[in-house]
Order: sequence, then structure tokens, then C-alpha cells
Amino acid sequence: MDHQPVSLSIPLPRSLDTRIYLQLTVKSRAVVLFLTTASAEETGAPTPLGSFVYALPDRYNPDQPLSTPLCTVEPTIELTTRLAKLLAKKTRLPTYVGNSMSFASAGLGGTVEEEMEAFKQVAGLVLSKLQHLTNPVAAANGTGP
Repeated sequence: MDHQPVSLSIPLPRSLDTRIYLQLTVKSRAVVLFLTTASAEETGAPTPLGSFVYALPDRYNPDQPLSTPLCTVEPTIELTTRLAKLLAKKTRLPTYVGNSMSFASAGLGGTVEEEMEAFKQVAGLVLSKLQHLTNPVAAANGTGP
């Protein structure tokens, strides 16, 4: 069930030239996601590392996945943790999320609203790529959207 890594990108909400870059890898027993941002002039330049979080489903309380930060960088830890927990809950697999996204080039410089908009877009895109894990019955029957 291991799949090759999938690289994707979407525009950073409310930004003129910055994109969010994602690399998603699905293994038989885990999901691995890396996120970063880069503007047109930054492409190829090194990006500082952000947070790295491990989350796993709690079999006694499936609505509340467990998580632990493996590497903590203050500006990125909250979004990274929320995304790791969401993916662990939806896929029912252990999930690793590395996030070095910067919202400095967003329209208002990275407000909570801009971060939430980016979170929703990233989560929607990643979950659409993981649909075979989030709704395995529909995927097996070919009835999923």
C-alpha cells in the first residue's frame, strides 16, 4: 500500500506570489506530510525548519487523537499539531507533519484568519488525496465522490 510521494502546491491565501508546497507520502502504516511556503524570488533558497509533530488515533477515544511534538518552533507548532491530529483522526493512521510555512507575505502579514484559511485549504487538498483512507468502503465500491 506504500505510495510514491506526491508533490503539490497551492497559492498562499491573500498573497500575490507566494505558494504553499506540500509533499504527501502514504505508507502502509503511516501518513507523512511536509509543508513549506516560498515566493517566486525565494524558490531554491533554503527555508528554515519548522515544527514536526507525530499524531496517532486514540483507539479508546477516536475523536481525540494523541499528539507529541518532535521538534517545536513557536510560530508553526499550533497549526502543525492541529493538522497532524486532523489527519490522524480522519485516516485512522499515525501521522507525521512537518511544517515550515511562513505567513509573513500574506496580505495582512499572517493574521489568525489568514492562517485558518490556509489550514482549511491545505486540509481540504490533503484529505482529497487521502480519500481512499478516509472513506475506504466508498473507495472500494467506487461510489466515493
